[in-house]
Amino acid sequence: MAEPVFEAPDAARVKLGWKLFYDPILSGNRNISCASCHHPKMGTADGVSLSLGEGAMGLGRDRKVGAENLPEQRIPRNAPALFNLGASEFTVMFHDGRLEADADEPDGMRTPLGAEMLSGFDGVLSAQAMFPVLSGDEMAGHYSENEVAQAVRLGFLSSEGGAWDRIAARVAEVPEYRAAFDSVAPGEPITFPQIANVIADFIAVEWRADDSPFDRYLRDATPLDAGAERGRELFYGVAGCSGCHSGWFQSDHDFHAIAMPQIGPGKAARFENHARDVGRMRVTGLAKDAYAFRTPSLRNVTETAPYGHNGAYATLEAVVRHHLDPIASLQGYDRRQAVFLGLDGAADWTATDDPNETARIAAANSLEPVALRDDQVEDLLSFLEALTDSSWKAGRLGVPETVPSGLPVDR
Repeated sequence: MAEPVFEAPDAARVKLGWKLFYDPILSGNRNISCASCHHPKMGTADGVSLSLGEGAMGLGRDRKVGAENLPEQRIPRNAPALFNLGASEFTVMFHDGRLEADADEPDGMRTPLGAEMLSGFDGVLSAQAMFPVLSGDEMAGHYSENEVAQAVRLGFLSSEGGAWDRIAARVAEVPEYRAAFDSVAPGEPITFPQIANVIADFIAVEWRADDSPFDRYLRDATPLDAGAERGRELFYGVAGCSGCHSGWFQSDHDFHAIAMPQIGPGKAARFENHARDVGRMRVTGLAKDAYAFRTPSLRNVTETAPYGHNGAYATLEAVVRHHLDPIASLQGYDRRQAVFLGLDGAADWTATDDPNETARIAAANSLEPVALRDDQVEDLLSFLEALTDSSWKAGRLGVPETVPSGLPVDR
């Protein structure tokens, strides 16, 4: 098993990306930062099944809708954790892989924008930052309530004067940011790719987590405790977990249909009237990819509940047991597992209540049932605990007290 390779970004670029990551200046209404849904207090995610973006305030389970400009819906998919994304093996982003490295594509990556994609991104980690700022429900704001949302609604994204240019212009107007970019990229204009590149540098450094008990086991054969060792043998043996959760970070970076319950609004365009989420099929158009989602890394998995592409399972034990008999778990799904923030009128159970949709999800399942005793499940959980590198909690830079824009910081 090859040890992961991490780049070592320049410290000045990392510090600049740190401030931008926590700065709401990147959102249309200047009220949401990257950290609003990817905060270290919640394991670099937000601790709920489906986030509330524009129109809500606060962090994690304390986030609440405002009295005005209510969210139109929940974000359709669970906010993923950010651990180890600076390792070279992470070449696929988002639950459906709609952004991924591809040597045959311009700039070495395939994105939903195709030929309209901007150039200048260092890689997929930086390029993924371009999409949340374009989503009205996530960061851009609704319809035409600000100049960024207006550009998005009109389809002006990568063009001159489009949404990304407008965000970059905001940043360039802040003297501290202008001076910082002059330092790391002398003589160059501030562009959105530059902003995204330094944010990626920050993510790569801040949330590197590769000193867990299992890492030490791999590097120098430091023994795991007895329960974790039994769990390791099950994980790589009869439990069959490593069929998908392979490699140093326990991911094959591929896509699999495992009969996850569908909760929330589903992944639909504004003109579509359904609550389905067919996952990878939305990207490839291939029936074989229906309901398949990317295999997540399991590093620090104990810190990143809820679980699944839409956070359908609140506990690690529950999602482990789902894997043992996915179809039975789907059919007997306990809705109390969902961790929802209050949102009046939210249609959270449309797909769950549709027996035809449940049947389609079940038919796509690719996992065979596995019989494990309760004590073996406990051992598996002990092994998953051994994948936790607790050193990340101390932070390398932490949460800044202030950001150059002067806007409030989510702390």
